[in-house]
Amino acid sequence: MGRNENKISVLFVCMGNICRSPTAEGVFRYFVDQAGLGERIEVDSAGTHAYHVGQTPDRRAMAAAERRGVSLADIRARRVSDTDFERFDYIIAMDEDNRSRLLEEAPEDHRAKVHLFLSFSALGETEVPDPYYGGAAGFERVLDLVEEASRGLLKKLS
Repeated sequence: MGRNENKISVLFVCMGNICRSPTAEGVFRYFVDQAGLGERIEVDSAGTHAYHVGQTPDRRAMAAAERRGVSLADIRARRVSDTDFERFDYIIAMDEDNRSRLLEEAPEDHRAKVHLFLSFSALGETEVPDPYYGGAAGFERVLDLVEEASRGLLKKLS
C-alpha cells in the first residue's frame, strides 16, 4: 500500500496496543470526524510488543471510551511494523519508554516523525500512564489526557 500524498497519517503507539494507543486512535478519529476531516487524516494504532496481536482493546478501555461516545470496537491490536515508519507522517508514543523503542527501530530518515503524545498538549506532563494494572479511574485519566492531546494535535494538523 503506497502513501496517499493528500492524506496526513497518524499512528498512536503504546506497549501492547490494547489500552492507551487504541484509546488515542478512537478518540482522535472521533475528533477528526467531528471536524469533518476524515477524508484528510488517517488514524491507526499499534504496539511496540506483540503481546496481544489480534485482540480487541481492554474491556475497561472500551467501556470508558463508550461512556464518552467513542467506540473502540473495530480496533484490533497489532505490532508496529517496519513499513509503518515509511507509511505514517506522525508516529506518536504514549510514553518515553515506547518513544525510545520506536527511535531504536526507526530508520534514521524517519526518526523525526516520532513524538510524545502529550507534547501536543499544554498540560505540562510528558507521559500517558499505563492503566492496565490499575482500576477504572486510570482509564478515565487516560481519556482526559488523550482528549487534551488530541485537541492539540488536531489544531496542529488542521
